[in-house]
Amino acid sequence: MTEPSDRTRLRRFPGKADYDAATIHAVIDAAPLAHIAYQMEGAPMVLSTLAWREGTRVFWHGSSASRALRAMAGQPICLSVTTLDGLVLARSAFEHSVQFRSVMVMGRAEEVTEGKAAHLEAMVERLFPGRWEQLRPMTAQEVKATKVMALDLSEASAKIATGGPEDPEEDRAWPVWAGVIPLSLQVGEPQPEADSPPDAPPPVLRWSLETD
Repeated sequence: MTEPSDRTRLRRFPGKADYDAATIHAVIDAAPLAHIAYQMEGAPMVLSTLAWREGTRVFWHGSSASRALRAMAGQPICLSVTTLDGLVLARSAFEHSVQFRSVMVMGRAEEVTEGKAAHLEAMVERLFPGRWEQLRPMTAQEVKATKVMALDLSEASAKIATGGPEDPEEDRAWPVWAGVIPLSLQVGEPQPEADSPPDAPPPVLRWSLETD
């Protein structure tokens, strides 16, 4: 169990908190879309971007010309990821809620200058397993045009909500359906490009919001 910092300690509903590194890593691995809060020209901003984990750091990428990434580099940021796992329907509007898993990470964004190509390969293999070896090799110009950022996971916490509705006893006889409607991220039927090779099988991808 990792000791939370003052910034990552959950004070509201502390029973939903989890500071274990394995749990934090699993939630990040299950949630490909991250939201990063930062400041640019004195104003608060949020960037939505694909992110991936390697060991004890989380990475994201963008254009080398990106104003957002330039503004983040070396500055304090807050990164969060969330999976929405279910809708919780209760007997009153007040008790309706959702099942979810989320992680919040605090720290300084680091621009990665060494080994960028290896990190970009790790991103493709994380999001599109087995794809890297099939693709046209990345050019030096493409690597140069891409900026890779990283954030250490040393200051992070998870918040996890599970279970059904928490109706008070006096509401349980109210004649309305109550329970949980599960939600999940799923892979649909591949839709090939018209000029895609007819004998090339589509990739076999499986996204799951289950933790390992």
